Amino acid sequence: MQHRVRAVLLTPNDTMLLIKRIRPGIDPYWVIVGGKIEPTDASPQEALLREVREEIAGEAEIVSLLHTSETDDERQDFYLATIEKWSFEDRTGPEFSQEGRGEYLLEEIPLTAAALDAVNLLPQDFAAVLREAVERGELLATRRS
Repeated sequence: MQHRVRAVLLTPNDTMLLIKRIRPGIDPYWVIVGGKIEPTDASPQEALLREVREEIAGEAEIVSLLHTSETDDERQDFYLATIEKWSFEDRTGPEFSQEGRGEYLLEEIPLTAAALDAVNLLPQDFAAVLREAVERGELLATRRS
């Protein structure tokens, strides 16, 4: 079973960082920063911090596990994390240099239901979980505590 970790990264601007994917022949969509747990990762949390370093050259602080999604062949753990600084230009993930992968654009999205509704966030089941957390004010409360 493939195990992936993802981070809802909350910024000091009361936004979250999402990656917009643009690929030929597919409508644009947004994803949460993260990826596969590698055999060399000591834990899911260490894998997540590595992915944040690779994908946005940032250092995150994990707050809590927000949601887990599981299918027959994949498990995804979605963490809530805060981040102060990042540099998308300095990213190092191997996917960024692979031919034919399309574009990756880092965007700051306000922590509002309307902002989430305006993007095609995948996976959709997690987008619904995240929207509910936003509506309850959980993300802003986390950022300010």
